[in-house]
Amino acid sequence: MNPYFLAFELLVLLLFLICLQNAWRRGSWVIWQLLAGVFFGLLLEWATIQQLDAYQYGHFLIMLGPVPVVIGVAWGTIIYSVRAFSDSTNLPEWARPALDGLLALSIDLSMDAIAIRLGMWDWGHGLDYQYFGVPYNNFWAWFWVVFSFSFSLRLLSKLPGFCGRWLSPAGAIICGTAGVLITNRLITGISNELVHYSVIIAVLGGALLLVLVLRPNRIGQSQGAFIFTVPLGFHAYFLTAGLISSVILEPPFLLMVSIIMSLIALGLHREAIKSWYRSK
Repeated sequence: MNPYFLAFELLVLLLFLICLQNAWRRGSWVIWQLLAGVFFGLLLEWATIQQLDAYQYGHFLIMLGPVPVVIGVAWGTIIYSVRAFSDSTNLPEWARPALDGLLALSIDLSMDAIAIRLGMWDWGHGLDYQYFGVPYNNFWAWFWVVFSFSFSLRLLSKLPGFCGRWLSPAGAIICGTAGVLITNRLITGISNELVHYSVIIAVLGGALLLVLVLRPNRIGQSQGAFIFTVPLGFHAYFLTAGLISSVILEPPFLLMVSIIMSLIALGLHREAIKSWYRSK
């Protein structure tokens, strides 16, 4: 068993349990939202592999066909934490899914290029392709994965009573997966490279500009350490694993990106960290 794979699975399990503890305190319907994110992650990975056949995973401890269970758990954990962060800001609710997608994307910027060098998954293009072996389409996909689920869940949760609390997570799984498959088909259907990459830049740049213009500030108290533990946990793992294996130095630019993304995460979550520390 690859030690880097096992360590990653244990880390994700720990982060998931931290999120589960928070969800347990908030109510059974919040637990269902967290679990729905996990089911969504597993379904979207399977569906995307069937749709595009663009990548394949290494052999992790627990697999469901071609998809490692840890990947679905990681998606659910990340989505749960970024939604909690955006909910603690004064950002209008309609704009929060955009922030959720960007926060998740900031994790992948320092994760994916290192993960493929550790053998966790393979895009099949070599390590010099586009973003150090990672297709640019992947960053488009990361944004839409989180945006689609977050938007669907937030919208469906507004339904009254039982439907809003208990059916909305199931609806978010269905609508979120459909959103991912549609956006996958949209971007892969654009054959002109200039238009193709212009669309990616426009979407991600537009989302970032929207958030910067609205200038969200934290207004709520921290819901728990999971808000900052999840992103910092992912950054710390891939920075550490990358240094131990030396793959983060192939090229050294990956080390710089990992450090910058870690510092951005610390900056974004500094108030949550301070609030949590003061509560102890």
